[in-house]
Amino acid sequence: MNDRKSPVTLKIILIGSSGVGKSSFMNRYVNHRFTNMYRATIGTDFLSRTVTIDEDTVTLQIWDTAGTERFQSLGTPLYRGAHCCMLVFDVTSRASFSALVEWRKEFLIQGEPQDPSDFPFIVLGNKTDLSNREVSGRKALQWCEEIGAEYFEGSAKDDLDVEKPFLRAAQSGLQQYKKHTLENTGHFQITCKQPRETRNTCEC
Repeated sequence: MNDRKSPVTLKIILIGSSGVGKSSFMNRYVNHRFTNMYRATIGTDFLSRTVTIDEDTVTLQIWDTAGTERFQSLGTPLYRGAHCCMLVFDVTSRASFSALVEWRKEFLIQGEPQDPSDFPFIVLGNKTDLSNREVSGRKALQWCEEIGAEYFEGSAKDDLDVEKPFLRAAQSGLQQYKKHTLENTGHFQITCKQPRETRNTCEC
């Protein structure tokens, strides 16, 4: 008998304003590459990476969303089924940080998580390599504490602290997956004691 666990697939969503570096962070994490050639995401982009968390093999499906209003209608089908949401902003842009309030609100409305109060959010401040910073780590951390999110910051360009937020997203997403899998299957653990030939009428 094979005791190896089946791989778990987790859906991780990156949302935030256009130009904050969602694609760059995702590509640096998955493909270990960075380019200065900025290309706006048209609709959505998607990459995957497999990691091991404790004894679980986890395939992360990382979805990068367009940060422009004309593509936000895609949010409804895209957000649903997510196990963790990463809210990304540019530390040199106060506006991109302020916009996270609405991005988070939109995700909770359109994504319809089973337990909104317990859904895991990771807040990620990108472009720490730049000197013209407008959002302090203290300010970002304060907001994260208010909404119950975890805060990370780094630089896709300099490959600085890129792994940490994705690893935490995987851990949080896995917890979410296991929790709801147990909830959704728990009520099927009833053993039917009726004879096999009469089970089609069993009301147990």
